[in-house]
Amino acid sequence: MHDLVPLVLRGLQLLFAIILLGMTGYLVSNTTGRYYGYHFSSPSQVAYMLFNAVWTLYIDPHLNVPVPALPYLALGPRFLPSSFNNKVIHLTLDALTAIFWFAGFIALAAWYGDHDYCLGRACGVIVATCVFGAFEW
Repeated sequence: MHDLVPLVLRGLQLLFAIILLGMTGYLVSNTTGRYYGYHFSSPSQVAYMLFNAVWTLYIDPHLNVPVPALPYLALGPRFLPSSFNNKVIHLTLDALTAIFWFAGFIALAAWYGDHDYCLGRACGVIVATCVFGAFEW
């Protein structure tokens, strides 16, 4: 039972990261383009949340090959030899990922709260991205 709880939490983390990857990809595509000849790009807060989703799915723990973060953190303690399974690496990756998610959803919520207008259908997606980002944190 105690071994199942971390796997379930990592599974939820994976599910939320995939959902956030889709939502932030939608926001980037919806907030980038041209409007009457003026080029505009997506806000940096949205791009940062996209980075967070990609970071959560793929990080490089040993600086030689990209490794999916969640399978490494979830299954590494159980199946990898101790030379690849360092507790300091796990703690560092988890702490860094938590800091990234906290900064991302707070920045996106602050950016969205400063605007009195809405970007169409993207308003609900921005709010949902903030909520899922808080859950991911």
